[in-house]
Amino acid sequence: MELRNDIRNIAIIAHVDHGKTSLVNELLIQSDTLDGHTQLDDRAMDNNDIERERGITILAKNTAVDYKGTRVNIMDTPGHADFGGEVERIMKMVDGVVLVVDAYEGTMPQTRFVLKRALDEGLVPVVVVNKIDKPSARPEEVVDEVLELFIELGADDDQIEFPVVYASALNGTSSTSSDPADQDDNMDAIFDAVLEHVPAPADNRDEPLQFQVSMLDYSDYVGRIGIGRVFQGTIKVGDSVTLMKTDGSTKNFRVSKMFGFFGLNRVEINEAIGGDLIALSGMDDIFVGETVSSSTDPIAMPLLHVDEPTLQMKFLTNNSPFAGREGKYVTARNLEDRLSRELQTDVSLNVEPTDSPDAFTVSGRGELHLSILIENMRREGYEFQVSRPEVIIREIDGVASEPFERLQIDTPEEYMGSIIEALGTRKAEMADMINPGNGQVRLIFLVPARGLIGFATEFMSLTRGYGIMNHTFDEYRPAVGGSIGRRRNGALVSLDSGQATTYSIMNIEERGQIFITPGTEVYGGMIIGEHNRENDLTVNITKAKQQTNVRSANKDQTNVIKQPKVLTLEESIQFMDEDEYCEITPESIRLRKQILDKSAREKASKKDKK
Repeated sequence: MELRNDIRNIAIIAHVDHGKTSLVNELLIQSDTLDGHTQLDDRAMDNNDIERERGITILAKNTAVDYKGTRVNIMDTPGHADFGGEVERIMKMVDGVVLVVDAYEGTMPQTRFVLKRALDEGLVPVVVVNKIDKPSARPEEVVDEVLELFIELGADDDQIEFPVVYASALNGTSSTSSDPADQDDNMDAIFDAVLEHVPAPADNRDEPLQFQVSMLDYSDYVGRIGIGRVFQGTIKVGDSVTLMKTDGSTKNFRVSKMFGFFGLNRVEINEAIGGDLIALSGMDDIFVGETVSSSTDPIAMPLLHVDEPTLQMKFLTNNSPFAGREGKYVTARNLEDRLSRELQTDVSLNVEPTDSPDAFTVSGRGELHLSILIENMRREGYEFQVSRPEVIIREIDGVASEPFERLQIDTPEEYMGSIIEALGTRKAEMADMINPGNGQVRLIFLVPARGLIGFATEFMSLTRGYGIMNHTFDEYRPAVGGSIGRRRNGALVSLDSGQATTYSIMNIEERGQIFITPGTEVYGGMIIGEHNRENDLTVNITKAKQQTNVRSANKDQTNVIKQPKVLTLEESIQFMDEDEYCEITPESIRLRKQILDKSAREKASKKDKK
């Protein structure tokens, strides 16, 4: 069979923060792609504000570079398991993967996750040991760890014979030698390994057209855009083609626009052939996994598997006493339209109506997946409320089953006991413990996903901030009985509306941890802190000190209160209990009781206990 030696299709995969996006940056700079005037930002592929702030990749993105006359299409994929749906679909578009592994951290939970997907697709791997310039780098041991992981995941003989390149994406250097002193001032070693080992696609331009959609995009000008690979045949702008839907139906449409990728740009093209990665528009309801084929000989490709959501939350219109003060979009219609728009591009998301016209059940792949959506909506001017996340229970072979996560913890040895004890109460099973004898220990657990809701904050306290935790979805298992992951302590709840005073905070802070600063506007039923006991406590946070005309020389010293703990969005979501909401506005994040009135809340609580 003829091959297209002018092209290679690869995906860059790795655990979060091992340097994928920085590596893509360097490949762009050092290839024959950008002209001399192009100024490339750090991590140029991460173009979403939240991606840049957090240093993570959320959406898979593609670019293309030229190297020695060969076009290399590169897919930059997310490292977080919450965005694993993006990774799975990308694997269908490429012929090889570049697995990036940190020269100190070695293989991590998401390394396992992304590599398993690549091996299952039979893709050819090239391993890049990145951050070779770190003083703590241990490249030889890391390559051994990678080999063990390949064997454990059932790699075949060809896949195990992977080439290894050692690199520093930060410095733009690479080499086939593990000695940092041997690094060359270029990325040629990576490019050469890709050209030599990753197979070229077949030249099948004369066969019937098959193009499969792997990702979606949306443009106000051309509508929905399907991004994917031409697996065989030829496609041109103006062609009449058939869209083969996931339900078995077909629709005919005309290709109105077609785009290729080069550098950081989408470039309009008129024709593409088998092996090309392209984007096309012309069909409003095109969806991931569907096949665009020739009208004369339509053949559907096997459907793409998209992992179903594991976590759900309710999104509701804001009905607190402060509703409508700070947001631009506040109605149920605004909320529904925005969630519908998100479904246009995020196939791992699910939105369902509820019995109430003001509430929607939104399901996603994890806390991070949903909190990124909430943060994006907040920044766009939306005001709404969300409920505590809940795992999605599925019936598998007649048994109620829940999602389990593989949790990896790296911690100083002295905190090991308290971590094991805390996870024991969350029904975790220890799968492995690695103690290299350097004071650090690695613990691996299998834990119900609901046991991890809210654990991140507790974990930071247990390890004084020195621990690192990573987790990834493992599988559905029979559900574990009992309540897991509930907050141990109650909430401090405001009695009245008004402004919080320093005087009140000073009197209340011995009862627990305060979340607000003096002068903050509060309302009755709003949560202003965490009680240091198990029950909720309603407090008067707005009480002012009675003024008298008697003064003492030392009595009215400047009042000093403890530093309040102002919760982030993620911390607020993790803190929430089942009878609480998190109120989200462009300016504020507030926690509140679902029932604001104190006596009504107490009545409901008594009824629940009966």
